[in-house]
Amino acid sequence: MRIVLIGQAAFGEKVIERLLERGEDIVAVYTPPDRPGGRPDPLKEAAIAKNIPVLQPATYKDDSVFLEYQNLNPDLTILAFVTDIIPERFFRLPTAGAICYHPSLLPLHRGSSAINWAVIKGRAKTGLTIFWPDGGIDTGPMLLQQEVDIGPDDTTGSLYFNHLFPMGVDAIVEAVDLIKQGKAPKIPQPEEGATYEPPCDDRVAAIDWEKPGQSVYDLVRGCDPQPGAYSYWQGEKIRFYSAQLSLEPTEEAPGTVVQADAQGFQVAVKDGRLTVGKVRPQPGGKINAAAFVSERDLKVGDRFGEET
Repeated sequence: MRIVLIGQAAFGEKVIERLLERGEDIVAVYTPPDRPGGRPDPLKEAAIAKNIPVLQPATYKDDSVFLEYQNLNPDLTILAFVTDIIPERFFRLPTAGAICYHPSLLPLHRGSSAINWAVIKGRAKTGLTIFWPDGGIDTGPMLLQQEVDIGPDDTTGSLYFNHLFPMGVDAIVEAVDLIKQGKAPKIPQPEEGATYEPPCDDRVAAIDWEKPGQSVYDLVRGCDPQPGAYSYWQGEKIRFYSAQLSLEPTEEAPGTVVQADAQGFQVAVKDGRLTVGKVRPQPGGKINAAAFVSERDLKVGDRFGEET
């Protein structure tokens, strides 16, 4: 079966490695264009090492790009971590169709930040879906799904790297087997209960200290590692990471620093305290919370809040 792989990053790299180990025929790989001065994409490097053609179109809307794809005569196209918009005709062309990995239990959390939103919403479970793309935003029929628990202290990063990344690679391999055996289902997604959320960026990452403490904590861990939930201190945007929530009551107003010492700092939230492990000031990289306390002279009684 002639397979075209569209993807990027470490996930795409691991998918191509697994497929090649199984003797699959990867006839071409599509990755995003190189970034000036950036590191080569891992999927691109893996393909080049195996003498597999790599194509990097700036857009998939051009007829010339589709003609080049058409000339590959694909039987199956696999989308493994795709952020570009791919027109529907790319999915209809392969004789066996196209499949796509999505890190949520569709129809929940359609969109580009599915893992973030499952955590931000405080869900106890999430998972992955391999589905047949139809040109909509994560709306095609489903081939298979797998669930995973979201631990009370999981972050978007821990969920992805510890669970949804390795599970996703295995699921793609399983889906290919089902397709080759003629046993791959096409289960329509129910519209009841479907959700779509916007990208998880700074438009949604601001901490509202008036919300319940658990909601603040869910936002912080849902934005960890990207983009980093943030609040302002002395007019500077500070992003929080590696946080913990304790339901230890405090009489201080939410957003108030209630501990600041060599161990780091804690901020009052409704019904508890948020212990912050790392921060990222603006500009700058991540530093330990204890270093931030020492370097910036953060004190008990200081307040985090809106930009002033």
